[in-house]
Amino acid sequence: MAKAVWNGKVIAESDTYETVEGNVYFPESAVKREYLRSSSTTSTCPWKGLARYYSLLVDGQENQDAAWYYPDPKPAARNIKNHIAFWRGVEIEK
Repeated sequence: MAKAVWNGKVIAESDTYETVEGNVYFPESAVKREYLRSSSTTSTCPWKGLARYYSLLVDGQENQDAAWYYPDPKPAARNIKNHIAFWRGVEIEK
């Protein structure tokens, strides 16, 4: 079981997840989407592809670009398609 917690709230929780480069990627279905806000931020990884971001909004507190995902990952990273990872103070418990 893996869990992502920020500002005292469980953002994601799942028995199944992917770990890539030390980051836990949660299935989209395990993420509480009410805490996610779309962001225009993007970044590129040479082997995973284009990443898009979400900000978190919990109890009026915002954590800018604290979640990311690869909408169309390159073949080497296909296992993280439809998964979301977290950083910037989000605690990951395993």
